[in-house]
Amino acid sequence: MEVNDNEIDDLNAPLLQLEDSVTITISEPVQTIHKKNRRVVFKIRNIKCASCVVSIESVLKNLNGVEDVTVSPIDGQAAIQYNPLLISAKKIKEAVEEAGYPVDKFPDQEIAACRLRIKGMSCTSCSESVENVLKMVGGVKKAVVGLSLQEAKIFYDPELTNTDRLKEAIEDAGFGADLISSGDDANKTHLRLAGVTSEEDVSIIQSSLESAVGVSHVEVDAAENKVTVTYDPDITGPRSLILCIQEAGHGTKCYEASLYIPPRQRETEQQHEVQMYRNQFLLSCLFSVPVFLLSMVFPMLHPFGNWIEFKIYKMLTIGTLLRWILCTPVQFIIGRRFYVGAYHVLRLRSANMDVLVALGTNAAYFYSAFIAIKAMTSDTFEGQDFFETSAMLISFILLGKYLEVVAKGKTSNALAKLIDLAPDKAHLLSVDDDGHVNSEMEISTQLLQRGDKIKIFPGEKVPVDGIVTDGQSYVNESMITGEAKPVSKKTGDKVIGGTVNENGLLIVKAANVGSETTLSQIVQLVEAAQLARAPVQKVADTISKFFVPAVVLAALVTWLGWFVPGIAGIYPKQWIPKSMNEFELALQFSISVLVVACPCALGLATPTAVMVATGKGASLGVLIKGGNGLEKAHKVKTVVFDKTGTLTVGKPEVVSAVPFSSISLEDFCDVAAAVEANSEHPIAKALVEFAKKIRQNFQSSSSRVMEVMDFEVHTGAGVSGNVGDRIVLVGNKRLMHSFNVPVDPEVERHISENEQLARTCMLVAIDGKVAGAFAVTDPVKPEAEHVISYLRLMGISSVMVTGDNWATATAIAKEVGIEAVFAEADPLQKAERIKRLQANNTAVAMVGDGINDSPALVAADVGIAIGAGTDVAIEAADIVLIKSNLEDVITAIDLSRKTISRIWLNYVWALGYNILGVPVAAGVLFPFTGIRLPPWLAGACMAVSSLSVVCSSLLLQSYRKPLQFHETKQTTYCNKCGQRRRMFKLVFG
Repeated sequence: MEVNDNEIDDLNAPLLQLEDSVTITISEPVQTIHKKNRRVVFKIRNIKCASCVVSIESVLKNLNGVEDVTVSPIDGQAAIQYNPLLISAKKIKEAVEEAGYPVDKFPDQEIAACRLRIKGMSCTSCSESVENVLKMVGGVKKAVVGLSLQEAKIFYDPELTNTDRLKEAIEDAGFGADLISSGDDANKTHLRLAGVTSEEDVSIIQSSLESAVGVSHVEVDAAENKVTVTYDPDITGPRSLILCIQEAGHGTKCYEASLYIPPRQRETEQQHEVQMYRNQFLLSCLFSVPVFLLSMVFPMLHPFGNWIEFKIYKMLTIGTLLRWILCTPVQFIIGRRFYVGAYHVLRLRSANMDVLVALGTNAAYFYSAFIAIKAMTSDTFEGQDFFETSAMLISFILLGKYLEVVAKGKTSNALAKLIDLAPDKAHLLSVDDDGHVNSEMEISTQLLQRGDKIKIFPGEKVPVDGIVTDGQSYVNESMITGEAKPVSKKTGDKVIGGTVNENGLLIVKAANVGSETTLSQIVQLVEAAQLARAPVQKVADTISKFFVPAVVLAALVTWLGWFVPGIAGIYPKQWIPKSMNEFELALQFSISVLVVACPCALGLATPTAVMVATGKGASLGVLIKGGNGLEKAHKVKTVVFDKTGTLTVGKPEVVSAVPFSSISLEDFCDVAAAVEANSEHPIAKALVEFAKKIRQNFQSSSSRVMEVMDFEVHTGAGVSGNVGDRIVLVGNKRLMHSFNVPVDPEVERHISENEQLARTCMLVAIDGKVAGAFAVTDPVKPEAEHVISYLRLMGISSVMVTGDNWATATAIAKEVGIEAVFAEADPLQKAERIKRLQANNTAVAMVGDGINDSPALVAADVGIAIGAGTDVAIEAADIVLIKSNLEDVITAIDLSRKTISRIWLNYVWALGYNILGVPVAAGVLFPFTGIRLPPWLAGACMAVSSLSVVCSSLLLQSYRKPLQFHETKQTTYCNKCGQRRRMFKLVFG
């Protein structure tokens, strides 16, 4: 069975907007002259006559880059088409004003966006520095820098700046920058070219692609023989572009193109970063371990001790010289990154970890060098060098960074798993005009285009979103929705890319490909959420501004606090180790203070937790759009629910059928369904579906089709028709009264009872007598009552706000356990009700699914959209529930609470090391216990603080949903009355 193209409209699924499929055709190349031109419209004052119009037009047409000018003297409005590569809209405005005509209502400039990979950021101070540098670039409207993702997203005016200037600004600040994406990367394909041997070939291919229908941008890399094409998927696709390149060949010249999949930049750079820190640590150990042995171990071993203490020139020993030689590469070659980082950040009048490390290691190294030089110039001087302090300190810091980047890589595991869900290959079917399959071939999933027919074998993953056109199977959608139970799929049903076909063979028509698939949009939302900065991050940002200067001051105070009393003889001389003097003891304490207090852990506390939480939420079917919504959700004390489509299924359903005569239930349903089968009304469809299920319940083998004559629709009342020799009416009481059918008190009582249960009664009259009634309702979601009850246990109150009538709203609220109800409210009144609740200093979450819920979703502190709702509602919300299950409202709030709790715990880990470590490093315990923290051990503690914060965030990956609601049996119906019966099971996490 084939599915019509317009059935794809039913795919208005969560997070995507589907459109009709398009037949791909390759048309003749058409040169589009104005493809890159822009159009600007603005108001001009003082236009008094036609001569003013002529003056303005002549001024503008003389400008290089202006293609067309239209000035309306009546409206005082000008429309100018121009080439942005040659002139800017701002220049056009200035030219008009110089001609003596003031410009009003000048539109905002077009805003472009790009993402850059930032290299070299280690703490919050680094990300703040990059953010401040970007904001100082002319034309940048907004810049967000994510420390955990090592990325920046910049919104800028393309007429004032570009990505090259942004990269230059970042590099001038001492950080590396690589372009990830720019402009609209929604649909972009990368192709590798063959047969290209000259610049003429490159020009031919580029012009052919630029003139192709649906292509918006072409970027050719002649050196690598690669081309990147941005296109409109409604019009063209990768295979059509490859064909376009092939057709560009002429004569004996043939061009070929194949799909090129660039490596994942994030994973590649992450592996490179891990490898870099590992190599630097091992190289550092190659020098620092011998330094440590020469300083701490060999002097105590005979005969090595005598050999190390042998004086080669005056008081300079072999051990001191070897330690100096071995430490120097560690300090200035391996440790160069700390110097570079400190230089650039100090130039920006800021400070970070690099400053502390550079100060500490330089103090130890240059003091030791001074000791060595003094030993070479003296016959009596004896001093202790600290070369091992400098070398071991750098080694431990590099080890800490290595462990940190390895752990940070695991925080994005959830996102990586989502990306890997899409299969690499797909089975493409070639279909003729009659729908017959001509051939089958295996191609890359990235070559699929909208409208393609795909064969999916049992056990294979669905490559893209689409509609089942043939076959029947069960599909495991747990990787997208979190629901473990396989979902039945048959002809006409939609399937989601990345899900697994369990047992049957399916033929699917591709509806959404590339970045338009549900999976791609989930990944995009999660990436955006991980880049966004949560408000709680301001705590770390505020502390970090004063952190490094405070540590430097503390180190200076520590040095003075030990050196001055030591010189003055305030503390006993026996406190000073035999190998040291007052200056050296004070120096060691101050260096330990410098390196034990590191701002890295503080900067990682929030972004790592947000990254893990958003990734975990996505795997559970809860999309959190950013740190703001994630943080606010934990404060929610009131949840406002819409009714239709939120608390209820949003689809009419027959819940009971009651005959009032001797007619059997089976015949009663058959007669009513025969008439309603001709109607398109949702209630009619529900009644027909109910009749089918009743026949299945009776295990009827009859396949008879009752013929209906004289079918007629009675607007607002029901339908009528002749079934055989019987006149059948199906509708409400008004229909019965219009045909003079008496409604007995028994029937009236039945109607009244159902109305109190928020049900609509559809009466069925046969030959002028009421034969029975169907009770139709928009059923409450089975988990709704338990969700409301669980929210109450969490200390959260529930409110219903709906546009439906009071009777229905009250009945539904009573059924699910909601006490506060506000009915017959329009969209603005819903938003107003939210604001009234907020006036009591209560954080309010709004759960809705429709366009009419959008104002309330925006007004609420946290907007939660049902995934099966409209795109407008999803766009307005902070959190999207992919599965449309109400239990995920609890998951979202609970996950938010766990995440914020984890962030504060991370702050405790980060600041705890400093609060406890700094006093110990400063020697507070030394006078009483003799315990002191050597600089190299202080460096190890600093590394452990960052690692502990990342590992603490990783524990969020073990998060479990607090409440799960499963339907354990299929729906059954009573043989006597047709009453629906279901069984459910609650699972508590």
